[in-house]
Amino acid sequence: MKRVLIATLAATLTLSACSGVREPRLNPFTWFGRSTETTPADSASTTPENVDPRPLVAQVLSMQVEHIPGGAILHVTGLPPSQGYWEADLVPLNEETPEDGVLSYRFHAAPPAAPTRTGTPQSREITAGRFLSEQTLQGVRRITVIGAGNSRSSSR
Repeated sequence: MKRVLIATLAATLTLSACSGVREPRLNPFTWFGRSTETTPADSASTTPENVDPRPLVAQVLSMQVEHIPGGAILHVTGLPPSQGYWEADLVPLNEETPEDGVLSYRFHAAPPAAPTRTGTPQSREITAGRFLSEQTLQGVRRITVIGAGNSRSSSR
């Protein structure tokens, strides 16, 4: 009986402590959740300052923000129009400075040198990642990744 009471008390105190902690690494309620799909017109500032010659991926399939010590890793999977796309990269907008609490990236990939088959969607998927430091994430409420046909956002 004592063990159950102590375990319940410890769990209650641990959960109640989360509401008063503002550090994202300690409070799971301030971590980024699942991403949602939006149209590019709904996303923030779709015109980059430095034009990247690589085209945007046709569709952003998934986006995940994984919390790690010192910041977070942004994992994004995209679907180009055909096989053979390479050199996938998340190009920051606004020099990686949040605009109204939104940190935005464009998902670019280099096309193949010669025409290739379309193939199945699973064979065309490409993945890009980016480390985001705690300093970069300060003041960020939402992260948006923009593709040609859609964009995905994850909010705190």
